[in-house]
Amino acid sequence: MDVLINVFVALHIIGIASLLGGFLTQMKAIGAGTARFSPAMLHGALTMLVTGVVLVGLNQADGQTVDNVKIGVKLALLVVILGLVYVKRDEERADKAQFGVVGGLTLANIFIATLWT
Repeated sequence: MDVLINVFVALHIIGIASLLGGFLTQMKAIGAGTARFSPAMLHGALTMLVTGVVLVGLNQADGQTVDNVKIGVKLALLVVILGLVYVKRDEERADKAQFGVVGGLTLANIFIATLWT
């Protein structure tokens, strides 16, 4: 079971890397006003959602305790991120504020995952 959990943790990290990487690669474009939500950002957010749900299930099935409040907060942030990226994915330009919200919530999600014990 540990190997399976570790595989899904790795996939979860790949998802967050895709989402954050899509944001960071467009930092220069944000200043120019030409930033847009890339497909990598959408796919990264979806990967995070699916692997996160699977991880909660696997950890509970393995008898480990899961902090449901922490998972709920992370899920709420991810739903907002996913909603923004999904709705604005086909637009030529993303609003600077919306793009900043996605980046800020992504960073918040990372810090919650690593610092909330």
